[in-house]
Amino acid sequence: MDPLRIGIVKFLNTVPLVEGLDKIPQLALAPAPPSRLSDMLGDNSADLALVSIIDAALSSTPLAMLPCGMIGCDGPTLTVRVFSAVPFDQISTLYSDTDSHTSVALARIILHRTFDRRVRIEPFDVAHSHKQPSDWPDSVLLIGDKVISSSPPLSRFVHQLDLGEAWKKLTGLPFVYALWMCRAADLEDPAKAPGIRLAESLLDRQLRHNFTRLDRIIQDHAAHFNWPPDLARRYIGDLLRYRVGPGEHAAVARFFEEAVACDILTREQAARVRWA
Repeated sequence: MDPLRIGIVKFLNTVPLVEGLDKIPQLALAPAPPSRLSDMLGDNSADLALVSIIDAALSSTPLAMLPCGMIGCDGPTLTVRVFSAVPFDQISTLYSDTDSHTSVALARIILHRTFDRRVRIEPFDVAHSHKQPSDWPDSVLLIGDKVISSSPPLSRFVHQLDLGEAWKKLTGLPFVYALWMCRAADLEDPAKAPGIRLAESLLDRQLRHNFTRLDRIIQDHAAHFNWPPDLARRYIGDLLRYRVGPGEHAAVARFFEEAVACDILTREQAARVRWA
């Protein structure tokens, strides 16, 4: 059997999920930006991928969510943050790092439900601009390692909102940003389903193994992603969640409900996503 192609993201927060997968002969890794991973399942350039959950609803190819690993939180995340020079109830346009479509949708939900703001989203690329405080827009959503490595000037952005913490306050639930997924049809294909189940087992096993050596993994990777080791340890070991349980199932369902209510998804789109 040919190796199964696994679409991955190379951020610090994915290290517990992907560290060591390159040593497993049944798997072949395919790194890509988060916004590309659902398309890789759709165009058959990957067999499984770590997909942002809203992309599963937006995909033209029906996808299935696999409960063998995720990126989530149960409160603050530290790295999914709105920085604003104006109070949150005055934001009209939110400039957004577009690496994670789910985080952009979550920002829209929180600003609408908590601050009664329906904001316009504009793309923002922090990597190619903004050396002076005045160069930054009034309100910006930053995601992932850039919150630490490319943080905006705090003297200008006196208002900060951690979206994981805001979701917990709003719903009482954890939040799920991304999950391992596959094409739903592959689970019904006798030729492909055994490979998907094998990959699911290998991904689950590697995640469990990585948490037995988490301190060493963090020490090895923190500097590469420009994180202080102590902060990286708190981020991965305390703030993020990687295991899927009943609370995460409820959180995904609630997220889709809120996305429909905020006109981010249609009911038909939300209903297309299923768990394996």
